[in-house]
Amino acid sequence: MKQAQQLPRPALLWIIVAQALLLLPHLPRLPIWVAAVYLLAFAWRVQAFRGRMELPGRWLKVVLALASIAGIVLSFGSLFGVEPMVAFLLTAFALKLTEMRSRKDAYVVIFLGYFVCLTEFLFTQDLLIVAYSILLVWVLTIALVAVHRPSGRLRDLQPVRMAGVMLLQAVPLMLVLFFLFPRIGPLWSVPLKSHTAQTGMSDRLRPGDVSQLSQSTDVAFRARFEGDIPPVSQLYWRGTVMSALEDGTWRSLRYFEIPAQNRRAPQVQTEGESLRYNIIMAPTQQNWLFALRYARTPKPGVMELNDFRLYSPAIIENEYQYDAQSWPDTPVEKELSPWRRGVETALSPSDNPRTRQLAESLYARSDTPRAFVDAVLGHFRNEAFFYTLQPPLLGDQDMMDQFLFGSRRGFCEHYAYAFAVMMRSVGIPARIVGGYLGGEVNPVNRTVIVHQFDAHAWNEVWFEDEGWVRVDPTAAVAPDRILYGLERAVAGEGSFLSASPLSPLRYRGIGWINSMRLRYDALTYRWQSWVTGFDGQAQFDLLRSVLGEISVSRSLGLLLGSGVLTMAVVSLFLFRGPRAFPRPAFETELLRFQEALWRRGLKPIPGETPGQLTERAASRWPEQAETLRALYRALELSVYAPLAASQNSDRLRRELRTRIRAIQFSL
Repeated sequence: MKQAQQLPRPALLWIIVAQALLLLPHLPRLPIWVAAVYLLAFAWRVQAFRGRMELPGRWLKVVLALASIAGIVLSFGSLFGVEPMVAFLLTAFALKLTEMRSRKDAYVVIFLGYFVCLTEFLFTQDLLIVAYSILLVWVLTIALVAVHRPSGRLRDLQPVRMAGVMLLQAVPLMLVLFFLFPRIGPLWSVPLKSHTAQTGMSDRLRPGDVSQLSQSTDVAFRARFEGDIPPVSQLYWRGTVMSALEDGTWRSLRYFEIPAQNRRAPQVQTEGESLRYNIIMAPTQQNWLFALRYARTPKPGVMELNDFRLYSPAIIENEYQYDAQSWPDTPVEKELSPWRRGVETALSPSDNPRTRQLAESLYARSDTPRAFVDAVLGHFRNEAFFYTLQPPLLGDQDMMDQFLFGSRRGFCEHYAYAFAVMMRSVGIPARIVGGYLGGEVNPVNRTVIVHQFDAHAWNEVWFEDEGWVRVDPTAAVAPDRILYGLERAVAGEGSFLSASPLSPLRYRGIGWINSMRLRYDALTYRWQSWVTGFDGQAQFDLLRSVLGEISVSRSLGLLLGSGVLTMAVVSLFLFRGPRAFPRPAFETELLRFQEALWRRGLKPIPGETPGQLTERAASRWPEQAETLRALYRALELSVYAPLAASQNSDRLRRELRTRIRAIQFSL
């Protein structure tokens, strides 16, 4: 191989470092053997570079590739999906290292590394991941610069500086393209089948579902209100409405189960003061949005379903921002259609006989439906029922009989389930609403942070002339859950975030930890609002404010003009004329020697060489003649024969500097 095509040692080192850093954020979602493949590839490539091993031949590479594909299929069950495809890409990325022989191969690995860097955004666009990705791009660019440099020392920092300067020069053009280039859906917004379970409220509910979700510290969404924030106990964020009960599972109605005349939401006359707020929702892989009671949104494409929840036809694949306005005091659906009444009172006559008997007994002693609701809540409040994150498992048959007359230990979904069954047992329309309750108010930026452990289930009951009314049976059993949150409600059993011992949320009592957490969350909200939330509509509003009337010619002119102006400014720095390069190290010491003699009275003579200057100094100070000549010979050797002094350059420079300083005082 020609020397010009050989891969420099520093470049190989930077490529290995880049590959290791690219693997790190993916490790939690990859099988452990992928990391073993990386270690094997690193060790093999280093030994081959040292001449102790041969790079794998063609058939061995085929075997390694087939083995990797088989491992991915065995680990994920398929090659199709986000995680298996990323695993395949990372494995191929590692194996490519074992066949890298020349600079041309290094280009392929480095450019593939830039693409691998993007794959992390398929899973998250968190601010820390963005900062880490910038580091990865820097390291990959360092490797690219090192490939173009001749072989040198591993501690050469010139590629590091040059890569940093190149990235800084690209920032202005990047900003122009971010704000002005037409917004098309990014790669990570393409719907792809994922093998990783998504954390979030589902449209199906069985006892135990919400309690499992309440062990997660992930953020479900953040909300920012215009004006005062309502009390936390009033923040019931509606998401899913479950009206159908099948085989012990509550679920939302499917679109084609609803008659055509009932698919549109009934007209509602709003009453009372409204609440305005903005929500940035984490990806859910679902369609519904979260909002307070009776909400409307100007977000294009969002629909209001017939059960008064907000629905996006497109699955929420990435962070989703929308404005909403709610009227908490507005009566909803005062008149109930026969179809809706039938759906909201449907109940299997053979399931949970003891629960039905209890409901009928309480109803017989009640004068009105309102009084019956109070009686059921009083039953939960006065009997020995317990609120717990660790409820016992219930059998598949007659689950509410087992709960009400057996375990009596449950989470919010147990009580909402039992309450709905009891209401429907006596013909009162009732359903279960899934969403979140409360949230944490961040004093740094006045946002409400709603975590997954704030997940909650409650009921809506229909009353004549009142419409749908919210009833939360959990309040009868654990009022602290409503007033203060989950952590205080289960403080006695120590189950809050027991599966997340390192979460900062568990240490909110430590001031500096909590302050750092809240400040970072405020920074994350700003990042989501200004960057990840800058969608096509936000860009359209920006262009309209700048251009007035938006047209293709104006938009294209603004884009090209801004790009040309930006490149012109950058070019001024790139082509601003010759720059003075730093003097070689020993030449600097020679100049220091000359300046020392000049300061002692030897005026510089045009065209005089350092050797001639030394002889003049020897004639003026004959007692120091030999010392001056010896010092000059040492400097001359260091400047004009640097290879002879390169091994001990640092020590020699210090020694020469000391001798120059000593000669100044002796003259």
